[in-house]
Amino acid sequence: MKLAVVGKGGVGKTSITGTLARQLGREGYKTLAIDVDPSMNLAYSLGISSNIASKITPLSENHSLIAERTGVTPGSSGGVFSLNPTVNDIAEKYGIAGPDGIRLLVMGTVRSAGAGCMCPTNSLAKALVRHLMVSAKEAVVMDMEAGLEHLGRGTVRGVDAMLCVVEPRMQSIETARRIKDLSTELGVKTLLIIGNKMKNNAEHVLLTKASTELELPLFATIPYDELIEQADMARIAPIDFAPNSPVVNAVESLKNSLIMKYPAA
Repeated sequence: MKLAVVGKGGVGKTSITGTLARQLGREGYKTLAIDVDPSMNLAYSLGISSNIASKITPLSENHSLIAERTGVTPGSSGGVFSLNPTVNDIAEKYGIAGPDGIRLLVMGTVRSAGAGCMCPTNSLAKALVRHLMVSAKEAVVMDMEAGLEHLGRGTVRGVDAMLCVVEPRMQSIETARRIKDLSTELGVKTLLIIGNKMKNNAEHVLLTKASTELELPLFATIPYDELIEQADMARIAPIDFAPNSPVVNAVESLKNSLIMKYPAA
């Protein structure tokens, strides 16, 4: 199961990604969570301690690794670097162990990795994502950066599904519309709408209508819950802060639906 979680900034992608990864781990999946968001907050939503999270070096800033695998140090002038570096051991070596058997890989900011930018950092990033999407024998959940720019880099090619988190707000719906257009161009197999921060039936009707117009399924809905904001302020994973909250229960239902859609071989 290879999933990318996308959407407008502030819609709750990271909380959903972290909670979903933890629940997949509890289900027995070997699960790798990948943070591709420059804010790099996925560690907290997964329940990795702040002491460990604060010391993580994103792969995009690990110049010694990039130089070792590509043959060229980032920022150096000239030089011929490998376009197909060895990456099959990176997740195991550089992944951070988290609760419920999950591992976290922090990519950091990688500019234009699929849009023709020729540099060793992007070469390593492209090779790693390609390997994880095609070859990794585990569940992979990627927390993508807010907005649309990452969709021009090719980082979502190979995913089984892209989960587009949408609030019942017109700006968020418009972002989903643009994501649909770009995902089609990239050949993404499946785009699923996940309604988040739902407060009432009117908001559910709004997203149901929008998903119909977009010709995309409203795959799951998650209610608004102040406990998630409190968890964020406390820097505690939602699944640890409020394990029986409506949001955690709704993400568990999402996890069950995904397992039914993408059963393990």
